[in-house]
This record gives sequence, C-alpha cells and structure tokens, in this order.
Amino acid sequence: MLKKRDVQDAPVLFDLMSDPEVFPYVRHKAYSSDEFYFLTKQTMEAEEHGELISRTIVDEYFNPIGTINLFDIENKAGFLATWIGKPYFGKGYNKLAKDAFFEEVFYHHDIDAIFIKIRRTNVRSLKAILKIPFVMYGNESYPEVFEKINPQEEPVYDLYVITKENYFSHLETVTDGEEAM
Repeated sequence: MLKKRDVQDAPVLFDLMSDPEVFPYVRHKAYSSDEFYFLTKQTMEAEEHGELISRTIVDEYFNPIGTINLFDIENKAGFLATWIGKPYFGKGYNKLAKDAFFEEVFYHHDIDAIFIKIRRTNVRSLKAILKIPFVMYGNESYPEVFEKINPQEEPVYDLYVITKENYFSHLETVTDGEEAM
C-alpha cells in the first residue's frame, strides 16, 4: 500500500521518524518538522528529475506509516531505503510495501537491480532481508559496489541485491506453483 510522496504527510511521518528506534536507520534525517517538510519537497523534485523513486507507505486506512525509496539511481540500478514507524513494527507492512514497490520499480521503471546495504549491526534489517526469497548476497558478486559502500578498511555494511531477472523468475515459480495446485 503505497502512494506518491505528498508534503501533507510530512508532520505525521516526521513524528514517526523521530522515534529513537527508527531515527538511526533513516537515510535522510530531519531534526525538525520544517526540515522534514523541506526534505519531502526536495525528494519530490528529485523524483521528477529521475534521480530517485520515493513512495509513502500507508496502512489499510491510508494513514502514512513510513517511506520506501530507491536512491542513487545510475546504470539502471539504485539503493533501497525503507523505514516504518515503531507502532507498525512486526505487522507485515514492510513486506507488503516491498512487494508493491518491487512490482512498480521492475514493471514501470527502467531498473534492472536494487541494491540494499545493511549495517552489520542492524539485526532487525538483516532478519527482514533474509525473508525475501529472491534477494542475493552481493558482497562478492558486486565487488565495486561493495567497496563503494565500505570505503573504510573494516566493512560496516553487507550488500544484497535484487535483480529484475531473479524477481521475475521468482514470480514465475510462484505462479507455476499456484497453477499446479
């Protein structure tokens, strides 16, 4: 359940993002509601220029609960960044949002790969990524990207990747399995 970003959602999203269990993991941090409003406007403009894809995650009542984004788009690839407000942790919204986002990105945009960098200490995100059946560990298969996200000597992040090919292959397998039943 996604919708295009809207500045009207900024106050609610800012409150959710400000939680100490969410804030450290947000890519574009804002320290005030006004700053978040400005950041939202910048994000919307950057999407108009093809620099990123950003959506607001909404619950079943269309209340904004987080964001999902594809940043740093180049060579038909970008980096995924998602956050959901603490009251919505563990309720399945993350999976629903990712499913909808992957479908949109691979079907309606010229994207071939989605990179996901996860801080090695972020246990919640590491557990979540392993639930995606079509994700691949990318440290060895994309060494140039791995080095780019870990410029320091000791790596801080692990790299994961979802390719359009793996995504569609997984969908075919699921569809074939449903037809067999």
